[in-house]
Amino acid sequence: MKFTLSWLKDHLETDATLDQIVEKLTALGLEVEGVEDRSKELKPFRVAHVVSAEKHPDADKLRVLVVDTGTETLQVVCGAPNARAGLKGVFAPEGAYIPGSDITLKKGVIRGVESNGMMCSERELKLSEEHNGIIELPEDAPVGVAYADYAGLGDPVIDISLTPDRADCAGVRGIARDLAAAGLGRLKPLTDGLLNAEPVKGAFPSPLGVANERTDACPLFVGRVIRGVKNGPSPKWLQDKLVAIGLRPISALVDITNYLTFDAARPLHVFDADKVKGGIVVRMARPGERLKALNGKEYDLDGEMTVIADHERAESLAGIVGGEDTGCTETTVNVFVEAAFFDPVRTAQTGRRLGIDSDARYRFERGVDPAAVVSGMERATRLILEICGGEASDLVIAGEEPQWRRTLTLRPGRVAALGGVAVPRDEQTRILIDLGCEIAGEDVDGTLRVVPPSWRADIHGEADLVEEVLRIHGFDAIPATPLPRESVLTRPALSTKQRRVGLAKRTLAVRGLSEAVTWSFMAGPVAELFGGVGEGLTLVNPISADLDVMRPSILGNLIQAAGRNADRGYADAGLFEVGPAFRKPSPDGQDIVAAGIRAGNAVPRHWAEKARGVDAFDAKADAMAVLEAAGAPVTNLQVTTDAPGWYHPGRSGVLRLGPTVMARFGEIHPTVLATLGVKGPVVGFEVFLDAVPLPKKKGGTARPLVQLSPFQPLERDFAFVVGKDVEADKLIRAAKGADKALVKDVTVFDVYQGTNVDEGKKSVALSVTLQPTERTLTEPEIEAIGQKIVAAVAKATGGSLRS
Repeated sequence: MKFTLSWLKDHLETDATLDQIVEKLTALGLEVEGVEDRSKELKPFRVAHVVSAEKHPDADKLRVLVVDTGTETLQVVCGAPNARAGLKGVFAPEGAYIPGSDITLKKGVIRGVESNGMMCSERELKLSEEHNGIIELPEDAPVGVAYADYAGLGDPVIDISLTPDRADCAGVRGIARDLAAAGLGRLKPLTDGLLNAEPVKGAFPSPLGVANERTDACPLFVGRVIRGVKNGPSPKWLQDKLVAIGLRPISALVDITNYLTFDAARPLHVFDADKVKGGIVVRMARPGERLKALNGKEYDLDGEMTVIADHERAESLAGIVGGEDTGCTETTVNVFVEAAFFDPVRTAQTGRRLGIDSDARYRFERGVDPAAVVSGMERATRLILEICGGEASDLVIAGEEPQWRRTLTLRPGRVAALGGVAVPRDEQTRILIDLGCEIAGEDVDGTLRVVPPSWRADIHGEADLVEEVLRIHGFDAIPATPLPRESVLTRPALSTKQRRVGLAKRTLAVRGLSEAVTWSFMAGPVAELFGGVGEGLTLVNPISADLDVMRPSILGNLIQAAGRNADRGYADAGLFEVGPAFRKPSPDGQDIVAAGIRAGNAVPRHWAEKARGVDAFDAKADAMAVLEAAGAPVTNLQVTTDAPGWYHPGRSGVLRLGPTVMARFGEIHPTVLATLGVKGPVVGFEVFLDAVPLPKKKGGTARPLVQLSPFQPLERDFAFVVGKDVEADKLIRAAKGADKALVKDVTVFDVYQGTNVDEGKKSVALSVTLQPTERTLTEPEIEAIGQKIVAAVAKATGGSLRS
């Protein structure tokens, strides 16, 4: 958001210096990104008069000019095609720095003719990209005057960065209001000069009517006809304001709408009334309908887009861009002026779908002031009548002002409790009133009833009111208070749960996954694929229309990130993120999850090894590694097959410790991948770090000593025939439980169904590692342990040793 210092002073009566204003803006949360004072850069440049222009004696395309700079007459060699006697332009003397060319002028000789300084083009002064000729000024331009002062470029331009919630500060008046509340001046009323929004009495009924077919997309539409206008160039003061912030003046009518867009965050549109067929209709676009826009492009519309139409066709995209067919030109005599309130979400979706960025869309999708539609129309009417002349009709109003009024409560003591600084009650009241709030009353206990202004849709509760008081009072007024020291002994900076986050990240990085940091939000349709959104988790003011809910799972964002990588030629991806997932809007409804995905090939093509796609066991191994690093008793975990619906049934699982879900893993369901537009295979896992039990402290926190055995371990293989539905995990647990002292490890190395195995059965082969610690085992002892293993497996699964 850019504005000039003088523009700010149109709304703010202040004696503050530029430095004080810049410092206060940043303190108020309106971070200043830069201040451009072009008067310093353009100081050497002067308005000059070309006294004569003769052909260069040794070059056909060059001319020798005699230039009057106001203080002296100099000879200048110039190659511009429009260089001629009598022209007034911009002269740069010897020693001047030319910003557009990045050169410093020196006296020179061009084809044998001395040249002192130069006549400048717009590009050389960084005014535009125009460089086909030198700047031509009006005949009444005063010779010798500094060009920056003449062109209105001596006014410092302030550029601030706006957060999406401060839509009111997308206009200069909102910025002035904040500064006035902070004590840097007085906010001028909307009756002063250019700010005058007093109603204009209509001289005749509007010949164009308005029909609003979709009040959900456009709750309020206000219009009027102004006849007999003269649409020429806008006044110099208006052009100067627009040029200073980087806008190109077009015509008086268009410049007025652009001016009000930046001045009051009130976008408007002006139609050539003589080109409108029948009347104005607010409706949804018809499938297959097309619009030729003012930006020179043509767009295909659909039934989800709001348009302003006449009785024959769509004439503009609501809140985004106007149409070329009813655009105003120099021949325009009668105009229809539009001011409306459009649905922010629909506006954002339409602009994003068509790829249109405009100043109007920027403001409508953040939420313009719903109570300023009529007053915006009145300001526009007064400016048009003053600059272009004409006669205004009565207002035509379709719909009604959206309900914005809400009453909040503020306990004055909460400012100190939440913000750490005591602000006097009277000061709190003053700040809120200066920001536009209404104090509707006071309860017996001193609680204030506060009605936020219509332009502050971001204020929803008591904490927001506290923030406003603290912001205006000054965040730097909050004292720095050290935390209380409860013990003389140093305590660890991180708790066990906090350390687990770092351990999980390190473990997954070591396993070859790359860390991703995605939004804690996602699109509602994507969230539905991962269990849906709990009540209260839809964002009231999302930073983007497609990031409107809190994410129920991290996997959705990671899968989409893998898809974007695949679209750019990186199909094999491994990504992880450790962060929150949300079930409900309360502290216990947020889970810290270590989630990850693998896509494409687990083993790439290679001459020595066959390529292999990722599978559920890759995801399970990742999940088990994270759980082990977090201190979970991985040997006691059970595997069940009740993974949620975004995993592939039969190719997924849940790791449990008793009834507690520790992790989920598996192949992502093909339907989910198809909906997200991602090609499989993709596998994923989710580890719930908060579910991992904290270690029990017995005799200190040191780890137990490692028990190493001097005796050789033994491996014995067993093949069991069990039912085909028996999980391999049951066999492993039974074999480990046969002799916990000697059986150190059990793994599955073969599963077989087919010939020599009965129907409905399968053969599962186990490799059992025995580790003696006291002495070498004898053959009878080894045989006895083998029998115990067979008996334990038979008891747990009903299986038998395969013969």
